[in-house]
Amino acid sequence: MRDHTKIKRLSRREFGGVVAAGAALPMLVAPQNPPPTPPTRQPDGTPPPQRRLVPDVPPFEANLELALQPVALRAEPFPMAQVRLLPNNVYYDAQEWNRGYMARLEADRMLYTFRVNAGLPHGAAKPLGGWEQPENGQRSSELRGHFIGHFLSASALLHASTGDTAAKSKADYMVAELARCQEKLGGKYLSAFPTTWWDRLEKGERVWAPFYTIHKIMAGMWDMHRLAGNTQALQVLEGMSAWADEWTATKSFEHMQQILTIEFGGIAETLYHLAAQTKNDRLARVGDRFQKRSFINPLALHRDELRGLHVNTHIPQAIAAARRYEISGDTRFHDVADYFFHEVSTARTYVTGGTSNAEAWLAPPRRLAAEWQMSANTAECCCAYNMLKLARHLYSWRPDSAYFDYYERVLLNHRIGTIRPKVGTTQYYLSLTPGVWKTFNTEDQTFWCCTGSGLEEYAKLTDSIYWRDRDGLYVNLFVPSEVDWAEQGFKLRQETGYPQSQHTTLTIVAARTEPLAMRLRIPGWLRSAPTVTINGKTLDASAAPGSYLTLTRAWKAGDRVELDLPMHLHVEAMPDDSRLQAFLYGPLVLAGDLGAEGLTEAHIVGPNLRVGAPNVEQNGSPLAAVNRTPPVPDLEIPTFRAAGTDPGSWIKPTDKPEVFRTTGQKKDVTPVPLNSLFDRRYSVYWRVERT
Repeated sequence: MRDHTKIKRLSRREFGGVVAAGAALPMLVAPQNPPPTPPTRQPDGTPPPQRRLVPDVPPFEANLELALQPVALRAEPFPMAQVRLLPNNVYYDAQEWNRGYMARLEADRMLYTFRVNAGLPHGAAKPLGGWEQPENGQRSSELRGHFIGHFLSASALLHASTGDTAAKSKADYMVAELARCQEKLGGKYLSAFPTTWWDRLEKGERVWAPFYTIHKIMAGMWDMHRLAGNTQALQVLEGMSAWADEWTATKSFEHMQQILTIEFGGIAETLYHLAAQTKNDRLARVGDRFQKRSFINPLALHRDELRGLHVNTHIPQAIAAARRYEISGDTRFHDVADYFFHEVSTARTYVTGGTSNAEAWLAPPRRLAAEWQMSANTAECCCAYNMLKLARHLYSWRPDSAYFDYYERVLLNHRIGTIRPKVGTTQYYLSLTPGVWKTFNTEDQTFWCCTGSGLEEYAKLTDSIYWRDRDGLYVNLFVPSEVDWAEQGFKLRQETGYPQSQHTTLTIVAARTEPLAMRLRIPGWLRSAPTVTINGKTLDASAAPGSYLTLTRAWKAGDRVELDLPMHLHVEAMPDDSRLQAFLYGPLVLAGDLGAEGLTEAHIVGPNLRVGAPNVEQNGSPLAAVNRTPPVPDLEIPTFRAAGTDPGSWIKPTDKPEVFRTTGQKKDVTPVPLNSLFDRRYSVYWRVERT
């Protein structure tokens, strides 16, 4: 039979211009002849008139104009209910380990502080510890209540991703009990801490991130409504939004900007979501009260003034800016989110895709080697989670494969591998300091911010594999899974051992007779165009790395597309120190295994693991960190010597997949994928000297 597949090979730049029918990006063409140099004198000999420049004024003034005018997105992810992970792979395992941890957490224990705050009985339930610690004669946590919001979001995501009815039932019960607490508190306010804390915030007194905590609860209610169909959650959220409106409405612009110097999370994003759903402009204007001008004005002017800022305070603000653009079309917010993502992902990101050190950006852009040495607390996990959320927004505006090159890097190296196998607990930081090991939260005495975002991360691993537009679908991640595009009568099954295997097979399970485009992401880390076959026949065309291969045909059940993605060793050096290098195999970051001598369970799991220092508390709540105090005091981190730039000349494969061994070094080490290394000391960055 004649093959009528239409193959389109697109570079990244070309693809951005034709992905949506009728859409086009402006082409920038350099002039063939430069314009003449302006004369220094006029014909009469007098100096030319002085040119006046447009004043450099902040793009955002005190008052923001707003009208709900949604932007048409150029791509959207398939709903999670239409995507399912296949078993027996790292993604499915992470989902199930997380599901197990969530099932072990008792609803009444999570509700304890809310019931106490509302004056309702809490029965025999025991309170949680760590960041959920209530007042009981000891110093309490001022972030208590945040985790229940994460749990509600994760439950809704898990239900959407797997159809888990038990997770939904448990979360529905919690929503109902929180609604009781809200009613007891007057019908609007809902929190695990008293209103007197807001008086402190209003006066400028010390209080730790109350709006951050409120936002997590609001986001949990939003997710329970949109993903689990819980109408009571929407009612609770509307009440909380009304309270936020009333509390902020009495503050002047200047006073509110001062309040926003205290971490407030992504509350504006949730208010924008709710405004768009209910078509209530007022809620969007409440969201605008949470736009911090000292943050968004420089970004709109393409200025990196991020140094010294708390990272996970500000990524959610960039996400809120992205959502503000989507509901209003205000391009200033587009510029904020777009430039922020570009700057963080290219100038402030380590080899794993993670960003931050000691929860902040401590150095100017592209001074990562200098920042890296300032503490062992690199790459907070919440930051990675939120940067992936931001990447999804930007991709929906312009479906460029580069966003998913980034997404894959973070997913494989900073998310998969930071959940403890079989246990389901997660990390706070993924440290890149030589000699560290991975540390994890306890069952019920920790509840870091990253414990909560970890629950969400591993409950939503189906949310970005496949995307769609009106012409077809995108395969953006190589994850064993199925997608059922019921509206098009199209069902696709992806079978792969990626990244352990370089081969991926896509099988059409069901299809109609109309042609449909399937776009395969061709990763930017490849050296050349990959080999692609359809039904065993090799295509005579492919696509360049960093683009998409578009296959358009009338698919039929049983059609099979196979893709080989040959991996190779390559180097990524620090931008400010070329001798400080990390090594990758395809998309995988490699870590040198430095052994486990002296490590015990107490070094790996704990509520308050510190960096070789006494326990430290912030506002009464224990902070988590990695522990780099070596149980083996004479641990040696070798310096490597290399004759050339090709790491393959001295880092050799072994007889085990993805396991390598250095050769010819004073001390040889075994590099393996960082995401596979647990309960071992490791190093990712190495000093490499030329011989």
